Amino acid sequence: MDILEVIKIIRAHAKDEKSVEALKDLFEEIIEERDQAKKELSLLEAAIRNDYESIVITELDLESPGPRIVYVNQGFEKMTGYKKEEVIGQTPRILQGPKTDRETLDRLKDNLIEGKAFFGQTVNYRKDGSEFINQWDIHPLVDEGGKITHWVSYQHDITERKRVEQTLVDSKVEMDDFYETSKRTILDIAGDGTIRFANKSLQELIGYEKEELQKMKVWEIMPEKHGAILKERFQELWDANFETQSDYRFIFEHKSGLPIQVEATIKPLELKTEKVMRMEVSNISLRKKVLKTLYQRNQDFSRIFNTKSDFKYGLSFSEAGAPEFRWLSEDLENITGYDPSECEGHEGWKKLVHPDDQAKAVEHLKKVIDGRSMCTEYRLVSKNGAEIPVMDYAKPVEINTFDIKGAVALVKKGQEESAGNGRS
Repeated sequence: MDILEVIKIIRAHAKDEKSVEALKDLFEEIIEERDQAKKELSLLEAAIRNDYESIVITELDLESPGPRIVYVNQGFEKMTGYKKEEVIGQTPRILQGPKTDRETLDRLKDNLIEGKAFFGQTVNYRKDGSEFINQWDIHPLVDEGGKITHWVSYQHDITERKRVEQTLVDSKVEMDDFYETSKRTILDIAGDGTIRFANKSLQELIGYEKEELQKMKVWEIMPEKHGAILKERFQELWDANFETQSDYRFIFEHKSGLPIQVEATIKPLELKTEKVMRMEVSNISLRKKVLKTLYQRNQDFSRIFNTKSDFKYGLSFSEAGAPEFRWLSEDLENITGYDPSECEGHEGWKKLVHPDDQAKAVEHLKKVIDGRSMCTEYRLVSKNGAEIPVMDYAKPVEINTFDIKGAVALVKKGQEESAGNGRS
């Protein structure tokens, strides 16, 4: 309703012209405040980072049927297929379905009852019934007196990221060559502690070549203190694990001296010539790093609304071994200020990737083109010279009918200060 319509209504109901003028001034002030609030909200929505593209604000009441939705942004509409008008007054339960994890929802409710923030993920459902994995970051909103009045939920569709992670682990495969392709980290140990086999993933984890490892005992790839303990208790461990499968935590030591915390599932394996103890190793240090990145969330409300913070690209290497961008998505400009056409080819690569990080990025992409889905962090350089930390998730592809090997990737700008990390 504009001011002219308001004045008509005032004139129809006011008792005299003086009342008309007073009410007119009042409503002009109210409309001006409303327009200013809309403008401020638009500015906030223009500043959101894509890590949390969907925003939902609900009432405080947690009792059945649950907290009612009072606000959603356009990112919510894109992610779920619901229009704002369809969900205002509803509860977030409209997104739940058969595969939604009740245990996660119970933990969520317990946190909210206690007035605490919550971070988690579960399967949700779009309006059309399709599934997606929703990652939430929920915080209380408080008034000037510190009293909680609403809940704000920052949400992100992580379905694709989970799909990529799943392709890296096949829990049913037994053959060693399939262990390689599934990216499981394998270590086989003989009865005297000698390392019989370490797959490529394990070699990369601790920095030793296969030939070096085959001359070592398992406790020799650990820090001295931890290795001494394992050496003393190895026979006990050996005897126990030929009766049942067990899980343990160890500290490995990279060839460079860096400690690596791992979790290992140990089970017996009968070979033709001998028995070995097989360790399937998970890198806890890396897991903690990923979780830390996920938990570096935005504390500034001015950064909670909808901008693009990711872009995609296709890349291959020239005959001379130089990385060349074959194409980049339009969203590149939102992050770096460059038009995609300015960054194509090898010269575009040199311009966009920080000089100190180019060797690291090349090594990362060569592993991708060799057939591995990979992720790594490095820095880009924007058109105005600013450094932009990103995380790059890349996977191998056949680029054309001549079977040129290449990589496609999703690069995300993240949460560190004004630039942040990125994921792909």
